[in-house]
Amino acid sequence: MSSIPDKYRDLLQGAAEELRTLLWSEQEEDAKLVQKGLMLYRQGLVNKVRLEEDQVTATVQDVTPVQVELNLNFFQTSTCTCPSEGICRHQLAAFFYAYGKIASVMEWVENWRQPIHDRKNAKDFGLQRAKDLLKASGVMKPDYDAWVESFQVSFDSMIRSHKNLKPYLLSELFQVYSRKIKASAPVEQEWRQLYYLIATVHSFHNLLKLSTDQGFKEEEISRYYRDLFYDAMDDVENLVEKLNVHALPFAFDEFIKKLKDDSTRLISEEYILDFEPTYLYMILWTKLFKKRVWHEEELTRILQTEQQTLPMIIATTHQHVMLKEDEKALRILHILDEHATPFMLFWLEKMTAGKEWRRMGPYVDTFTSMAKKYIRTLSDHYAKIDFARTAIRTVSKYALDNKKFDLYEKILIQTLPYSYRSYDEFLFDLGWYEKWSDLQAYIGYDISYVPKDKLTILQKERPDILLPLYHHSIQQHIEMKNRGNYREAVKQLKKLRTLYKKLKRSDDFQQFLDILLERTKRLRAFHQECERGKLTHA
Repeated sequence: MSSIPDKYRDLLQGAAEELRTLLWSEQEEDAKLVQKGLMLYRQGLVNKVRLEEDQVTATVQDVTPVQVELNLNFFQTSTCTCPSEGICRHQLAAFFYAYGKIASVMEWVENWRQPIHDRKNAKDFGLQRAKDLLKASGVMKPDYDAWVESFQVSFDSMIRSHKNLKPYLLSELFQVYSRKIKASAPVEQEWRQLYYLIATVHSFHNLLKLSTDQGFKEEEISRYYRDLFYDAMDDVENLVEKLNVHALPFAFDEFIKKLKDDSTRLISEEYILDFEPTYLYMILWTKLFKKRVWHEEELTRILQTEQQTLPMIIATTHQHVMLKEDEKALRILHILDEHATPFMLFWLEKMTAGKEWRRMGPYVDTFTSMAKKYIRTLSDHYAKIDFARTAIRTVSKYALDNKKFDLYEKILIQTLPYSYRSYDEFLFDLGWYEKWSDLQAYIGYDISYVPKDKLTILQKERPDILLPLYHHSIQQHIEMKNRGNYREAVKQLKKLRTLYKKLKRSDDFQQFLDILLERTKRLRAFHQECERGKLTHA
């Protein structure tokens, strides 16, 4: 390969950065993939390399030669003739060859592997700090302020003070920190649970504040340690449930009150993340801080502040919900629209657990009207699927128990196409076959994907419903313009002919076939398949 034009230097640098995010050095599979690609490159098995149309094309001599095409704008769409799915060793070998013309391949590999080395060093750093702190503090006695101070000192010493703190180090450091916190817990079982609860809430807040102070991006948090926040929320719920099994000792009152006051920081300070601290606030103010007077005081406090951030508005709404001031809560929700959607799941699940059906109706209506707009705000495909599944499950209990099938259908429609399977089963089970047929057309599913048991029922009860589905599917196969699809089209034409015959409309089928053959007269291969299938005569 001759000298690299400046345009391709930029493209290769961009692809190198993209690969850093696509491949994780911490995952054994990715580490092996990079190692194999590096070996192929080093052994000189990459040849016939060309740069054209923002791509790198190459032949890689493995056990058998393979052809590689690298898309330098979107590396994930790169292709290789080997049977592997996704990024393969041949693509990496070709990339290393091209990248080696403008920069050091080994430097890229070392930088990519850096998180592994840093994590080990971070773990060693955290363990040493933990030992030092344990020697100094020992087991903690019941004292709220002393506990909170110890959490802060440990967090600052073991995590915040780490030089060159990176997002990928947080998970390792936080685990070591958590073990230290647990090791300092009071000996008495009842105090131990309360200690864990207070530690979890304050550690959550410290991690959140650190993330904001360090200027970490939300994508980095999601990739490396967002799960720590969700683990903490789960732990808080479990710990509160354990504490609520028996009446809380009077000695706990001061601790609970102080934690209540401290919990307001979750919604009153500005963080890089909004959802997680607000959701933890809602958990605490539902399951732990349950006195009506506390809710009234908290609502007054929030309303007196001038902050109009989303967390503060959601907190206001939550207090209205807890005080059963539903009109006020719903008024705010209508203004927030889709921004309130993920939080509404919490309130709907709470009302479902208490079977507050009469009260729940307006909330379900409001939530259902928001669902579609909220899904559009989600960029991740799996997040859309997960939300649709959760939304359907949340609404279904209320709708089906109260025989509000129209409302259940509405949430299914609002969450399409991610609710397809649920909506498909719902329509078919109720015998709403016309709507079921419309759904198949909307999704664009091939008739061959329809389960045999459903086809059998429709062929017996409503064969007319299947006609448009076969028409659509046949047309799709013909448009693919290859032998395999032509054969499938002929197979479906024969089934369509049987349906028309059953409906005593054979003339209509013949008219359709004549028009189809005239329209496809240039497609010789398709006509040959029609002859082989005895739909036409030579």
